[in-house]
Amino acid sequence: MVQDFVREYAKKIANYPEAIEIKLENLEDNTCEITILADPQDVGRLIGRDGKMVGSLKTFISGLKAKDGKNYKIAIQAH
Repeated sequence: MVQDFVREYAKKIANYPEAIEIKLENLEDNTCEITILADPQDVGRLIGRDGKMVGSLKTFISGLKAKDGKNYKIAIQAH
């Protein structure tokens, strides 16, 4: 569910939505790391000016902690 939302959110922002991939990795302490793999030209767009785009995504996802009890980390990488 979370990875589907992140994928669709990233595709709406990216210039090359077909290059968007999402990796979900379970870490210790009930934490999941979501990695957004994007075209190198889209990495800046996904991060946003002063990190505002990725910050808004983190804020939204932090609300899911109340629902499923997991912590989420988000990373953006070029591939």
